[in-house]
Amino acid sequence: MNILFTCAGRRNYLIGYFREALGGRGKLLAGDCSPDAVALREADQGFVLPAVQDRNYLPALLNLCVEQDVELLVPLNDHELPILAQARSLFSRIGTEVLVSTPEVIDLAADKLATERFAAWLGLRGTRSYSTLASARQALDNGVIRFPLIVKPRWGTASLGVERVDDHETLELVWRLLMKKLGHFGLHQGRFPGDGILIQSMLPGQEYGLDIVNDLAGNYRATFVKRKLSMRAGETERAMAVLMPELVAVGRLIGRTLRHRGNLDCDVYFDGQHVYLLELNPRFGGGYPFSAEAGAKVPSALIAWLRGEEPESSWATIRSGATYGKCDRLVCVDRHGGSSAIPALMEEAPLAAHN
Repeated sequence: MNILFTCAGRRNYLIGYFREALGGRGKLLAGDCSPDAVALREADQGFVLPAVQDRNYLPALLNLCVEQDVELLVPLNDHELPILAQARSLFSRIGTEVLVSTPEVIDLAADKLATERFAAWLGLRGTRSYSTLASARQALDNGVIRFPLIVKPRWGTASLGVERVDDHETLELVWRLLMKKLGHFGLHQGRFPGDGILIQSMLPGQEYGLDIVNDLAGNYRATFVKRKLSMRAGETERAMAVLMPELVAVGRLIGRTLRHRGNLDCDVYFDGQHVYLLELNPRFGGGYPFSAEAGAKVPSALIAWLRGEEPESSWATIRSGATYGKCDRLVCVDRHGGSSAIPALMEEAPLAAHN
């Protein structure tokens, strides 16, 4: 079984987890638009792909899957999820399973305001969100919300543009700055000026990360819970795996309702009484390594399900209290100081025939 990671970037840890799961019974391939992406060097073979926004991205990716006999494609970037969700049938025709959920799930997770409404519909709590400066100011004046507040893109990713504000002056300055930066970030700006920005209340309690796992048919299978101990650049830096039945129950509810496919990264807050849903990311997130190091074996389960088999029951067993922290390391991306030897797939070409 050959497996391809797209927008692989720095996700070297995923390559390691899938390599262990494959046990030498296939190749691990990685694609990225940057020839210096470190994951390309640790995969069995790396490829430079067009940027996700490029019109050649999808044709190049389809051809690569044919040429390399890819059975499983694992997307890792929010921007490519809607494209691949719409094109999933094209990949099925060439024998490639794309680990992506339906367009409806992708859209719900991408829109932070829709996520808040989804939380209310499930009976969970969420943030109080305002899509205009005027409505947020009125809520502040009426005592409905209070500082500090969060200003963020409505259709955000990777914590781009997320800012904490502590007073009225900073609120207006950050709002106006983000209005100018949305296009620079490549984020959806909505139909009208300001549609793409939200002002949100802070959530009470402790933050937790959930890895909610469904099989390839969308059936709920497991939830892994991590207590977040510190964050860095919007990503979990230190976390502890914990057994919390109340949060597992929330994961089960979300998984059975959404019927997403594969891993869904979910951020929640818990104040000891109420669970507050913050975000949904229907892909492997930056918090997955903490589940994996505590014993979760999601890659093994995915490979088994793709083969029409049931994984060993131990794949969903974790060690409560296992605490880990991330650290940086160096990977040589060009030993000779010249151009990269990673092949580039930039030119547009007709889809190769699948034999």
